[in-house]
Formats: sequence, C-alpha cells, structure tokens
Amino acid sequence: MEDTRVDRRRLHKLIDILTIAICAVICGADSWVAIELYGCTKYEWLKTFLELPNGIPSHDTFARVFAQLNPQQFQECFLNWIKTIHNKTAGEVVAIDGKT
Repeated sequence: MEDTRVDRRRLHKLIDILTIAICAVICGADSWVAIELYGCTKYEWLKTFLELPNGIPSHDTFARVFAQLNPQQFQECFLNWIKTIHNKTAGEVVAIDGKT
C-alpha cells in the first residue's frame, strides 16, 4: 500500500493502522471509535507483532488514514494477502469467529 501521508506527521506505521483495523472489523468493530477501543483493549497482544511506536492510533487517525487510501489499491492488497494465507494453509478453513 502506498502511504500518502506527510512524513513529518506520521506517528503511526501504516501497517499497524491497517492491521488493527482489519482485526477489529473481523471481531465486530463497526466504527472508528470501536476500532480504537479494540486496539486499546488488545494492546498487549498487538504489541507482540506490531511495532506501535506511539501506541494505538486515535479514532480520528484511523478515519483520516482510511479516507486517504486508494480503495482499489487497498482491495488489491487485501485480496493478495488473503490469497497468500489461503496458499499457506493449503485451502484449509481458518475459523475467525471462535467457532470450530
């Protein structure tokens, strides 16, 4: 993904913002505030694989970053990521909703 933000104003890594948002939405978050709340409550877990140099982004940061993203580019990157997961799991179903 191309990060179109101004370098001097980047407090959070784009990969961190995208990862938190995707995880939060999978878990049922349906607003920027809910995504921020998810990030805050899952901070310790997220910190095990994200850098989070300035903590969890605010809901305003999530909204601002997603407003600047190219939707087609995001869709393409997301689908490529899903295809990679599909290939790595040999097409095995991965439960993401807590069901077995």
